[in-house]
Formats: sequence, structure tokens, C-alpha cells
Amino acid sequence: MGKEAIHTEFWDAFKRVREATQEFPPDVLLQFYALYKQATQENTFSYQSGEHELVSAFKMNALLQVKSLTSDEAKREYIELTNKYIK
Repeated sequence: MGKEAIHTEFWDAFKRVREATQEFPPDVLLQFYALYKQATQENTFSYQSGEHELVSAFKMNALLQVKSLTSDEAKREYIELTNKYIK
């Protein structure tokens, strides 16, 4: 799959996740979060004012687990995760 096809499929997957009405388990939401961040911003973490420290710690842990992925690899994994949870 070429770079442009991965990019297009990634944004389609992102739209499917954003519009999903089902509830995802917290660990899956963290995977989506980390893969999205790695796919779009590579190795960034932002702390949001007012965010609970425990939430920030879980987000940081999720990001650390995907930090070795390239943007395209993160996009592929995001697509696979989407296909696993959204039919």
C-alpha cells in the first residue's frame, strides 16, 4: 500500500472511530489516542490544564509504547485497530 493510500485509509479509519456510537474499553481508547498522536505528530505529548495526573500518566505510558513506530506504521496499526473494533 502506497503512502497516499495509507494516508487516505487512516483518515477514513479516524472518521469511523470518531463517529462510532459504541463504547470502547479504556485500554483501547488509549491505543487509539497513542497511535493517532504518533501518526500525526510523532513523539509528542501535551499536558492539558486541569487534566488529572493519573490520566496524563496513562496517556504518557500509551505514547511510550508506540514511540518507536514511524508515522506510516502508526497509521497502519490504527487502521488495523479500527477494523478490529468497528465492523
